[in-house]
Amino acid sequence: MKFIMFSLIFFLLGILMFFFSLLFYYYDIIIMMDWEILSFNSMMMNFLIYLDWMSLMFMSVVMVIFSFVMLYSVEYMFNDLNLNRFIYLVLMFVYSMFLMILSPSILSIMIGWDGLGLISYCLIIFYQNIMSYNSGMLTILCNRLGDISLILSMCYMMIFGSWNLMMYNMIDSFCMFLLIICAMTKSAQFPFSIWLPAAMAAPTPVSSLVHSSTLVTAGVYLMIRFMYFLNLMEFNYYLLMFSSFTMFMSGIVANFEFDLKKIIALSTLSQLGLMISILSLGYSDLSFFHLLTHAMFKSLLFLCAGVMIHCLMDNQDIRFYGGIFNKMPFVSSSMLISIFSLCGFPFFSGFYSKDLIMEIMLMNYMNMFSLLLLLISTILTVSYNFRLILYLYFSNLNVNCYMNFVDSNFMNFSMIFLMLMSLFFGKMMIYMFFYSYLIILSLINKLMVLFLCFLGLNLGYLIYSMSFKLSLYMIFFNSMFYMLFFYKYNYIIFYSFGSNFYLMFEKNFIENKFSLMFVKLNYLFFLFNYNKINMFNLLKFFMIMIFMIIIFV
Repeated sequence: MKFIMFSLIFFLLGILMFFFSLLFYYYDIIIMMDWEILSFNSMMMNFLIYLDWMSLMFMSVVMVIFSFVMLYSVEYMFNDLNLNRFIYLVLMFVYSMFLMILSPSILSIMIGWDGLGLISYCLIIFYQNIMSYNSGMLTILCNRLGDISLILSMCYMMIFGSWNLMMYNMIDSFCMFLLIICAMTKSAQFPFSIWLPAAMAAPTPVSSLVHSSTLVTAGVYLMIRFMYFLNLMEFNYYLLMFSSFTMFMSGIVANFEFDLKKIIALSTLSQLGLMISILSLGYSDLSFFHLLTHAMFKSLLFLCAGVMIHCLMDNQDIRFYGGIFNKMPFVSSSMLISIFSLCGFPFFSGFYSKDLIMEIMLMNYMNMFSLLLLLISTILTVSYNFRLILYLYFSNLNVNCYMNFVDSNFMNFSMIFLMLMSLFFGKMMIYMFFYSYLIILSLINKLMVLFLCFLGLNLGYLIYSMSFKLSLYMIFFNSMFYMLFFYKYNYIIFYSFGSNFYLMFEKNFIENKFSLMFVKLNYLFFLFNYNKINMFNLLKFFMIMIFMIIIFV
């Protein structure tokens, strides 16, 4: 009952934040609160809170999605003994995200960033099996690369005297490079993309929250916030190339994947590449627009997939899903709406952001390679989604087709609002915030999006009709262009090196040489001052020795 109350409170707070963001936008209000924690010489350590329409809007979306995910989790994980631990972990995860959203200071961003990484690891290993453990280790090791670059940028910015990035007119290129690497690891851009499909070992409510509006969008939001510095540097071209290739790679891999949750995770990867592509061209507001609409329909897509997996005895292979529309009409309809919104079909929520982004890209100055990757990735997006629809609704390979599907109240209720947002949120946002773009295109370019959707439908049916055997190119696609083996073997190499270093240094030097030296010193000291230490000064003597050891180490 308390979790349902939590859900209601967060939903009402999210609606309140939405109206506050409208107020801040129309009256152009910005509030910055500064709390000085410590200052030494010319360096000030401040805790900052920065409130504008963008941060409030993002917080409202996170709160609304979190409220429905919590309501969904109450029934989805009803039989789990660790439900309380799960809910509190998700609460801590959302609070870490709020800390990152509200602060322009690298110090408080670092606290929220580390909180996201650590709690996501705890959520991925929630089921406590070897697959969850391996996925969690892969996730946290990839994310630690970005954390290292954030720590380095924080140390580097001590030269300039402040960690508040909003106070700078320009920033050093090396520091901006470190921030871009940090954002790319958290948003799973190439070559750090492998952790995102691996993180699907977490429970489905976690996937719905993490891969729609919180963890993976943290890097995109960080770059949107500091877009001014990105425009001053020469990194836009390289960022466009990496994000375009990420879209292309995730689209190809998703067309040959059979795990339902991994297909949805790869679609998230593709949409993140689209957000960073338009961001690298200088349109941060369009990237933010697609981030918000994507959060709505992607969370709904994960919740629908979770109900299907729950009813089919935790089976995630789409080859065993067939005729599911007859068994679960409401969930299937909601999933179709979210898939159409993801593909960018006209007059769904995702259409308004994706179509505007495609038109801006066709109008803009782009190199031919990135433009071709964008168009091919759009075809591949429609292709793997149409293939997923064919497997879920029209296939006859379902071995569980005569199962008794139990309808669930909380799960279905939590999807109603998100389904409405997947239908109307994009239209509402484009009239409120993003209606001021002048698009001048020829008729061929304007109709190109519909033509790409038609090509994607044909390609999806072709791949669905083909039968694939385990071969070299299937291993190539399923390992995400051999990235899985690269990270796995490097992890094994570094782990074995670390183990040998541990055995060589700690076991031999510290325990055998270092400890024996202090034992001999203690023995000599006792012999010299035995009468004084014997009764009264034993505790003081050991405290002094421990302090000397700490200083030496």
